[in-house]
Amino acid sequence: MVKRHDNFRSRIVDSRHVDVWLPPAYEEQQSVRYPVVYMHDGQNLFDPQTSYGGVDWGIDETMTRLIAEKKIRPAIVVGIWNTPKRTAEYMPQKAVTFSNTEPIKNMPGMSQDQIISDNYLKFLALELKPFIDKTYRTQPEAAHTFIMGSSMGGLISAYAMSEYPNVFGGAGCVSTHWPAGDGIVIEYLKTHLPDAKTHKFYFDYGTATLDAGYEPYQLKMDEVMRNAGYREGKNWMSRKFAGEDHSETSWRKRVDIPLAFFLHP
Repeated sequence: MVKRHDNFRSRIVDSRHVDVWLPPAYEEQQSVRYPVVYMHDGQNLFDPQTSYGGVDWGIDETMTRLIAEKKIRPAIVVGIWNTPKRTAEYMPQKAVTFSNTEPIKNMPGMSQDQIISDNYLKFLALELKPFIDKTYRTQPEAAHTFIMGSSMGGLISAYAMSEYPNVFGGAGCVSTHWPAGDGIVIEYLKTHLPDAKTHKFYFDYGTATLDAGYEPYQLKMDEVMRNAGYREGKNWMSRKFAGEDHSETSWRKRVDIPLAFFLHP
C-alpha cells in the first residue's frame, strides 16, 4: 500500500510529494512498530508512470518479496520526490565549502552558493521524519532508520548520515556519483564519518554508461572506510556489478541487497 502526501509543505525547502509504502500486515497488526527507509527521487520508486524513463525501482514488489521470504524485517519506505533543484539539494554542501572549489568540477553551471543540501537535510530531519514518526507506527531510533538513493542521491545519503548520525543509522549509496566535484565528498568524509560501532554503509557501482567512471573513486572511498574502522560485510558493503549501467533498470535488479543488509531479521 502506497499513501501519497501531496505537496508536503516545508518552511525550509520547496514543497514536494512524499509517498509512504506500508508493509502488507501494517493495518492488521496494530501493535507492531516498523523500521523506516527514507529514499530520494521518490517518483522513481513505485510507479513506472512517474519514474524517469518509464522504469521504476520496484521497491514495493521487492519489499513484499523479501518480507514473504523472511529475508528482511517488515519496514516502511518513504519516497521523497525530487524537485527542479535536485542537484542543489543533493550535492553535499559542507564538502564544497571544505574543498573551497569554485566553480565545482564536473558540475557545469553549479556554483557553491547555489547548493542548498544543508536545508534539504534539515527538512528531512526536523520536518519530514517527525511527521512520519507521528503519523505512522515507526521505530524512530537511528538504529532503525535508514536513508538511500542513487547517483547524486547516493552522495546525499552518505552526507545525511554523517551530518545527522543520531537520526540515521544506515546509508545506502547506489551508483554513487563521486565525480561531482572530482571526489571532494570523499575528502570530506575522511574526517566526518559517523562511528563505525553504530552505523552501516552500503556502496555499489556498475561498469557501463555513467557508472563506467566510478570505480577509481569508489576504491578511494573503500580505503577511507577501512581507515575509519568499518569492517566489510559487517557494517560496510561495497559491491561492483560488471555490465550494469546507470539506470533504474539496473538498480531495481540489486536493490534487494542493501535492503537485506539494513533490514536483516
